[in-house]
Amino acid sequence: MRNEDGKKNDDYVDSLLHAFHVQFFAMNRQSVMPWESLEEILQTSDTSVIQDILQKTVLHPLCKKYPPSVKYRKIFLTELIKKHEATAAEPDDMLYEALAAVLCTEESTLCYTSYLLPTGESVTLCESIAAISEGTTGLVTWEAALCTAEWSIENPHLFSDRTVLELGSGAGLTGIVLCKTCHPRKYIFTDCHPSVLQGLRKNILINGFLLDSTSWDQTTVDFPNTSCAWSKELSVSVRRLDWATATEEKLSQLQADVVIATDVVYDPEIIPYLINVFYMLLTSRSDKTQPVIYVASTVRNPDTYQLFKDKLDNSGIGQEILPRPEKVLFPYDWASDIEILKLELEKKSDSYVNATI
Repeated sequence: MRNEDGKKNDDYVDSLLHAFHVQFFAMNRQSVMPWESLEEILQTSDTSVIQDILQKTVLHPLCKKYPPSVKYRKIFLTELIKKHEATAAEPDDMLYEALAAVLCTEESTLCYTSYLLPTGESVTLCESIAAISEGTTGLVTWEAALCTAEWSIENPHLFSDRTVLELGSGAGLTGIVLCKTCHPRKYIFTDCHPSVLQGLRKNILINGFLLDSTSWDQTTVDFPNTSCAWSKELSVSVRRLDWATATEEKLSQLQADVVIATDVVYDPEIIPYLINVFYMLLTSRSDKTQPVIYVASTVRNPDTYQLFKDKLDNSGIGQEILPRPEKVLFPYDWASDIEILKLELEKKSDSYVNATI
Protein backbone atom coordinates (compact mmCIF):
# COMPACT_ATOMS: atom_id res chain seq x y z
CA MET A 1 0.00 0.00 0.00
CA ARG A 2 1.35 3.37 -0.91
CA ASN A 3 1.79 5.97 1.77
CA GLU A 4 0.57 9.53 1.33
CA ASP A 5 3.84 10.66 -0.24
CA GLY A 6 3.69 7.79 -2.73
CA LYS A 7 0.15 8.73 -3.69
CA LYS A 8 1.18 12.35 -4.21
CA ASN A 9 4.07 11.23 -6.38
CA ASP A 10 1.76 9.04 -8.48
CA ASP A 11 -0.63 11.95 -8.95
CA TYR A 12 2.27 14.17 -9.98
CA VAL A 13 3.46 11.65 -12.57
CA ASP A 14 -0.09 11.22 -13.89
CA SER A 15 -0.41 14.98 -14.19
CA LEU A 16 2.90 15.15 -16.07
CA LEU A 17 1.88 12.40 -18.48
CA HIS A 18 -1.42 14.18 -19.14
CA ALA A 19 0.41 17.45 -19.83
CA PHE A 20 2.72 15.80 -22.36
CA HIS A 21 -0.25 14.06 -23.99
CA VAL A 22 -2.31 17.24 -24.35
CA GLN A 23 0.52 19.47 -25.52
CA PHE A 24 2.06 16.95 -27.90
CA PHE A 25 -1.12 16.35 -29.86
CA ALA A 26 -1.93 20.07 -29.99
CA MET A 27 1.60 20.62 -31.33
CA ASN A 28 2.25 23.16 -28.63
CA ARG A 29 5.64 24.85 -28.56
CA GLN A 30 8.39 22.55 -27.29
CA SER A 31 9.72 25.33 -25.08
CA VAL A 32 6.60 25.31 -22.90
CA MET A 33 6.42 21.56 -22.42
CA PRO A 34 7.06 20.36 -18.84
CA TRP A 35 10.67 19.31 -19.43
CA GLU A 36 11.88 20.65 -16.07
CA SER A 37 9.23 18.66 -14.23
CA LEU A 38 10.35 15.56 -16.12
CA GLU A 39 13.94 16.18 -15.02
CA GLU A 40 12.80 16.39 -11.39
CA ILE A 41 10.96 13.08 -11.65
CA LEU A 42 13.90 11.39 -13.36
CA GLN A 43 16.10 12.38 -10.43
CA THR A 44 13.85 10.64 -7.92
CA SER A 45 12.19 7.85 -9.93
CA ASP A 46 13.17 5.13 -12.34
CA THR A 47 13.33 6.02 -16.02
CA SER A 48 10.20 4.04 -16.91
CA VAL A 49 8.36 7.34 -16.99
CA ILE A 50 10.11 7.94 -20.34
CA GLN A 51 8.37 4.92 -21.83
CA ASP A 52 5.09 6.08 -20.31
CA ILE A 53 5.52 9.41 -22.11
CA LEU A 54 6.21 7.57 -25.36
CA GLN A 55 2.99 5.61 -24.96
CA LYS A 56 1.09 8.86 -24.38
CA THR A 57 2.62 10.61 -27.40
CA VAL A 58 4.53 9.12 -30.34
CA LEU A 59 3.36 5.54 -29.75
CA HIS A 60 -0.23 6.47 -28.91
CA PRO A 61 -2.89 5.11 -31.32
CA LEU A 62 -4.00 8.68 -32.07
CA CYS A 63 -0.48 9.53 -33.28
CA LYS A 64 -0.43 6.53 -35.58
CA LYS A 65 -3.74 7.57 -37.13
CA TYR A 66 -3.42 11.37 -37.06
CA PRO A 67 0.24 12.29 -36.46
CA PRO A 68 1.65 15.76 -35.72
CA SER A 69 4.22 16.98 -38.24
CA VAL A 70 7.39 14.98 -38.84
CA LYS A 71 9.54 17.94 -37.78
CA TYR A 72 7.59 18.31 -34.54
CA ARG A 73 7.90 14.63 -33.65
CA LYS A 74 11.61 14.66 -34.48
CA ILE A 75 12.30 17.63 -32.18
CA PHE A 76 10.17 16.11 -29.43
CA LEU A 77 11.93 12.74 -29.52
CA THR A 78 15.36 14.36 -29.69
CA GLU A 79 14.63 16.32 -26.53
CA LEU A 80 13.20 13.26 -24.80
CA ILE A 81 16.37 11.29 -25.63
CA LYS A 82 18.49 14.10 -24.16
CA LYS A 83 16.56 13.93 -20.89
CA HIS A 84 16.97 10.16 -20.77
CA GLU A 85 20.69 10.24 -21.56
CA ALA A 86 21.24 12.82 -18.80
CA THR A 87 20.22 10.19 -16.26
CA ALA A 88 23.16 7.94 -17.22
CA ALA A 89 20.70 5.07 -17.52
CA GLU A 90 21.06 2.25 -20.01
CA PRO A 91 20.06 3.25 -23.57
CA ASP A 92 16.35 2.77 -24.24
CA ASP A 93 15.87 0.95 -27.55
CA MET A 94 12.25 2.05 -27.74
CA LEU A 95 13.31 5.70 -27.83
CA TYR A 96 15.81 5.25 -30.64
CA GLU A 97 13.48 3.04 -32.65
CA ALA A 98 10.78 5.69 -32.42
CA LEU A 99 13.21 8.37 -33.62
CA ALA A 100 14.45 6.16 -36.47
CA ALA A 101 10.88 5.63 -37.63
CA VAL A 102 10.24 9.37 -37.71
CA LEU A 103 13.51 10.07 -39.55
CA CYS A 104 12.39 7.67 -42.28
CA THR A 105 9.08 9.47 -42.70
CA GLU A 106 8.70 12.08 -45.44
CA GLU A 107 7.46 15.49 -44.32
CA SER A 108 4.11 16.69 -45.66
CA THR A 109 2.65 20.17 -46.06
CA LEU A 110 -0.23 19.03 -43.86
CA CYS A 111 -0.27 17.60 -40.35
CA TYR A 112 -2.79 16.84 -37.60
CA THR A 113 -3.49 18.58 -34.33
CA SER A 114 -5.76 17.05 -31.73
CA TYR A 115 -7.43 18.65 -28.71
CA LEU A 116 -8.71 16.70 -25.72
CA LEU A 117 -12.26 17.46 -24.56
CA PRO A 118 -13.36 17.13 -20.90
CA THR A 119 -15.23 13.96 -21.91
CA GLY A 120 -11.94 12.35 -22.93
CA GLU A 121 -12.92 12.49 -26.59
CA SER A 122 -10.58 14.31 -28.97
CA VAL A 123 -11.17 16.81 -31.77
CA THR A 124 -8.67 16.26 -34.57
CA LEU A 125 -7.91 18.74 -37.34
CA CYS A 126 -5.90 18.45 -40.51
CA GLU A 127 -4.01 21.72 -40.79
CA SER A 128 -1.31 23.37 -42.86
CA ILE A 129 2.18 23.40 -41.36
CA ALA A 130 2.48 27.02 -42.55
CA ALA A 131 0.67 29.80 -40.69
CA ILE A 132 -0.27 31.41 -43.99
CA SER A 133 -0.82 29.08 -46.93
CA GLU A 134 -2.36 29.61 -50.36
CA GLY A 135 -3.10 33.23 -49.52
CA THR A 136 -5.29 32.49 -46.51
CA THR A 137 -4.88 32.16 -42.74
CA GLY A 138 -7.87 29.81 -42.53
CA LEU A 139 -5.90 26.58 -42.75
CA VAL A 140 -4.70 26.69 -39.13
CA THR A 141 -6.33 27.16 -35.73
CA TRP A 142 -5.80 30.52 -34.01
CA GLU A 143 -5.83 31.31 -30.28
CA ALA A 144 -9.23 33.00 -30.17
CA ALA A 145 -10.77 29.85 -31.65
CA LEU A 146 -9.37 27.79 -28.77
CA CYS A 147 -10.55 30.36 -26.23
CA THR A 148 -14.04 30.43 -27.78
CA ALA A 149 -14.16 26.63 -27.75
CA GLU A 150 -13.43 26.68 -23.99
CA TRP A 151 -16.01 29.42 -23.48
CA SER A 152 -18.69 27.49 -25.36
CA ILE A 153 -18.07 24.39 -23.22
CA GLU A 154 -18.72 26.53 -20.12
CA ASN A 155 -21.86 28.08 -21.67
CA PRO A 156 -23.69 25.27 -23.51
CA HIS A 157 -27.10 26.80 -22.71
CA LEU A 158 -26.38 29.61 -25.18
CA PHE A 159 -26.30 27.14 -28.08
CA SER A 160 -28.44 24.20 -27.02
CA ASP A 161 -31.29 23.44 -29.47
CA ARG A 162 -30.48 26.52 -31.58
CA THR A 163 -29.35 27.26 -35.11
CA VAL A 164 -25.76 28.48 -34.96
CA LEU A 165 -24.04 30.26 -37.84
CA GLU A 166 -20.26 30.60 -37.78
CA LEU A 167 -18.49 33.24 -39.85
CA GLY A 168 -14.93 32.48 -40.96
CA SER A 169 -14.89 28.90 -39.67
CA GLY A 170 -11.31 28.27 -40.78
CA ALA A 171 -10.10 24.80 -39.83
CA GLY A 172 -13.33 24.20 -37.89
CA LEU A 173 -12.09 23.78 -34.31
CA THR A 174 -14.64 26.00 -32.57
CA GLY A 175 -17.61 24.63 -34.46
CA ILE A 176 -16.67 20.98 -34.04
CA VAL A 177 -16.13 21.43 -30.29
CA LEU A 178 -19.43 23.26 -30.00
CA CYS A 179 -21.29 20.58 -31.95
CA LYS A 180 -19.85 17.83 -29.76
CA THR A 181 -20.48 19.53 -26.42
CA CYS A 182 -23.29 22.11 -26.67
CA HIS A 183 -26.07 20.23 -28.54
CA PRO A 184 -27.17 22.83 -31.10
CA ARG A 185 -30.08 21.93 -33.35
CA LYS A 186 -28.29 23.09 -36.51
CA TYR A 187 -24.74 24.30 -37.16
CA ILE A 188 -23.71 26.19 -40.29
CA PHE A 189 -19.97 26.44 -41.00
CA THR A 190 -19.04 29.17 -43.48
CA ASP A 191 -15.92 30.49 -45.13
CA CYS A 192 -14.89 31.88 -48.49
CA HIS A 193 -11.55 30.46 -49.63
CA PRO A 194 -11.85 27.21 -51.67
CA SER A 195 -8.98 25.46 -49.83
CA VAL A 196 -10.46 26.39 -46.45
CA LEU A 197 -13.81 24.93 -47.46
CA GLN A 198 -12.12 21.73 -48.61
CA GLY A 199 -10.29 21.52 -45.30
CA LEU A 200 -13.48 22.12 -43.35
CA ARG A 201 -15.18 19.22 -45.07
CA LYS A 202 -12.21 16.95 -44.34
CA ASN A 203 -12.11 17.91 -40.66
CA ILE A 204 -15.84 17.34 -40.27
CA LEU A 205 -15.39 13.84 -41.71
CA ILE A 206 -12.40 13.14 -39.46
CA ASN A 207 -14.48 13.93 -36.39
CA GLY A 208 -17.31 11.57 -37.22
CA PHE A 209 -19.76 13.72 -39.15
CA LEU A 210 -21.41 11.91 -42.04
CA LEU A 211 -21.45 14.08 -45.16
CA ASP A 212 -23.67 13.24 -48.08
CA SER A 213 -21.10 12.57 -50.81
CA THR A 214 -23.68 12.99 -53.57
CA SER A 215 -24.21 16.62 -52.57
CA TRP A 216 -20.53 17.52 -52.84
CA ASP A 217 -19.42 18.94 -56.17
CA GLN A 218 -15.65 18.95 -56.43
CA THR A 219 -15.79 21.43 -59.33
CA THR A 220 -17.45 24.17 -57.29
CA VAL A 221 -17.04 25.82 -53.90
CA ASP A 222 -20.74 26.32 -53.18
CA PHE A 223 -22.57 23.64 -51.24
CA PRO A 224 -26.27 24.55 -50.94
CA ASN A 225 -27.18 21.01 -49.89
CA THR A 226 -24.02 19.78 -48.18
CA SER A 227 -25.14 18.48 -44.81
CA CYS A 228 -24.49 15.74 -42.33
CA ALA A 229 -25.98 14.41 -39.17
CA TRP A 230 -23.93 14.19 -35.98
CA SER A 231 -27.05 12.76 -34.41
CA LYS A 232 -30.74 12.67 -35.19
CA GLU A 233 -31.11 16.00 -33.40
CA LEU A 234 -28.28 17.88 -35.15
CA SER A 235 -27.71 18.83 -38.77
CA VAL A 236 -24.46 20.38 -39.94
CA SER A 237 -23.77 22.20 -43.19
CA VAL A 238 -20.76 23.80 -44.87
CA ARG A 239 -21.42 26.84 -47.05
CA ARG A 240 -19.47 29.40 -48.97
CA LEU A 241 -20.05 32.93 -47.70
CA ASP A 242 -18.24 35.94 -49.11
CA TRP A 243 -18.83 38.92 -46.82
CA ALA A 244 -18.30 41.37 -49.69
CA THR A 245 -21.13 39.93 -51.75
CA ALA A 246 -23.47 38.61 -49.04
CA THR A 247 -27.07 39.77 -49.38
CA GLU A 248 -29.81 40.27 -46.83
CA GLU A 249 -31.97 37.75 -48.66
CA LYS A 250 -29.38 34.95 -48.47
CA LEU A 251 -28.55 35.67 -44.84
CA SER A 252 -32.21 35.72 -43.85
CA GLN A 253 -32.64 32.23 -45.29
CA LEU A 254 -30.17 30.88 -42.71
CA GLN A 255 -32.51 31.82 -39.81
CA ALA A 256 -29.62 31.92 -37.35
CA ASP A 257 -30.39 32.16 -33.64
CA VAL A 258 -26.74 32.56 -32.67
CA VAL A 259 -23.79 33.82 -34.71
CA ILE A 260 -20.17 33.28 -33.74
CA ALA A 261 -16.94 34.53 -35.30
CA THR A 262 -13.39 34.00 -34.04
CA ASP A 263 -10.21 35.80 -35.08
CA VAL A 264 -11.88 37.51 -38.03
CA VAL A 265 -10.74 41.04 -37.12
CA TYR A 266 -7.27 41.31 -38.61
CA ASP A 267 -7.55 43.27 -41.87
CA PRO A 268 -8.88 46.86 -41.88
CA GLU A 269 -10.09 46.45 -45.47
CA ILE A 270 -12.57 43.68 -44.67
CA ILE A 271 -13.95 45.20 -41.45
CA PRO A 272 -16.70 47.22 -43.20
CA TYR A 273 -17.92 44.10 -45.04
CA LEU A 274 -17.89 42.06 -41.83
CA ILE A 275 -19.89 44.67 -39.93
CA ASN A 276 -22.35 44.95 -42.79
CA VAL A 277 -22.92 41.19 -42.53
CA PHE A 278 -23.47 41.56 -38.78
CA TYR A 279 -26.00 44.31 -39.38
CA MET A 280 -27.90 42.33 -42.00
CA LEU A 281 -27.99 39.27 -39.75
CA LEU A 282 -29.37 41.36 -36.89
CA THR A 283 -32.14 42.87 -39.04
CA SER A 284 -32.98 40.34 -41.75
CA ARG A 285 -34.99 37.59 -40.03
CA SER A 286 -38.51 37.42 -41.35
CA ASP A 287 -39.90 36.84 -37.86
CA LYS A 288 -38.09 39.97 -36.63
CA THR A 289 -36.17 37.89 -34.08
CA GLN A 290 -32.71 39.30 -33.46
CA PRO A 291 -29.91 36.72 -33.24
CA VAL A 292 -27.13 37.12 -30.69
CA ILE A 293 -23.63 37.55 -32.11
CA TYR A 294 -20.44 36.55 -30.28
CA VAL A 295 -17.10 37.73 -31.66
CA ALA A 296 -13.78 36.60 -30.15
CA SER A 297 -10.60 38.35 -31.21
CA THR A 298 -6.93 38.08 -30.43
CA VAL A 299 -5.89 41.74 -30.29
CA ARG A 300 -2.67 41.67 -32.30
CA ASN A 301 -2.99 45.18 -33.72
CA PRO A 302 -4.74 47.54 -31.28
CA ASP A 303 -5.40 50.12 -34.01
CA THR A 304 -7.17 47.59 -36.22
CA TYR A 305 -9.22 46.29 -33.33
CA GLN A 306 -10.21 49.81 -32.24
CA LEU A 307 -11.25 50.57 -35.81
CA PHE A 308 -13.52 47.53 -35.67
CA LYS A 309 -15.13 48.67 -32.42
CA ASP A 310 -15.54 52.24 -33.67
CA LYS A 311 -17.31 51.04 -36.80
CA LEU A 312 -19.58 48.86 -34.67
CA ASP A 313 -20.60 51.97 -32.74
CA ASN A 314 -21.18 53.91 -35.95
CA SER A 315 -23.39 51.10 -37.25
CA GLY A 316 -25.68 51.10 -34.25
CA ILE A 317 -24.44 47.73 -33.01
CA GLY A 318 -23.99 47.58 -29.26
CA GLN A 319 -21.11 45.63 -27.74
CA GLU A 320 -20.63 43.99 -24.36
CA ILE A 321 -17.33 42.50 -23.21
CA LEU A 322 -17.88 39.03 -21.77
CA PRO A 323 -15.70 37.26 -19.21
CA ARG A 324 -13.22 34.79 -20.60
CA PRO A 325 -13.56 31.10 -19.71
CA GLU A 326 -12.65 30.22 -16.15
CA LYS A 327 -10.86 26.99 -16.94
CA VAL A 328 -8.07 26.42 -19.44
CA LEU A 329 -8.69 23.21 -21.37
CA PHE A 330 -6.50 23.63 -24.44
CA PRO A 331 -2.82 24.55 -24.71
CA TYR A 332 -2.33 28.10 -25.96
CA ASP A 333 -0.94 31.34 -24.59
CA TRP A 334 -3.70 32.19 -22.12
CA ALA A 335 -1.99 35.51 -21.42
CA SER A 336 -2.75 36.64 -24.97
CA ASP A 337 -5.00 39.66 -25.28
CA ILE A 338 -8.23 37.90 -26.29
CA GLU A 339 -11.59 39.65 -26.02
CA ILE A 340 -15.05 38.13 -26.41
CA LEU A 341 -17.81 40.54 -27.43
CA LYS A 342 -21.56 40.08 -27.40
CA LEU A 343 -23.15 42.15 -30.16
CA GLU A 344 -26.77 43.26 -30.32
CA LEU A 345 -28.54 45.96 -32.29
CA GLU A 346 -29.03 49.09 -30.29
CA LYS A 347 -32.52 50.58 -30.24
CA LYS A 348 -32.68 52.94 -33.19
CA SER A 349 -35.47 54.52 -35.17
CA ASP A 350 -36.92 52.54 -38.05
CA SER A 351 -35.39 55.02 -40.44
CA TYR A 352 -31.85 54.09 -39.40
CA VAL A 353 -29.76 53.35 -42.48
CA ASN A 354 -26.63 51.22 -42.32
CA ALA A 355 -23.66 52.95 -43.88
CA THR A 356 -20.65 50.90 -42.85
CA ILE A 357 -19.30 50.50 -46.36
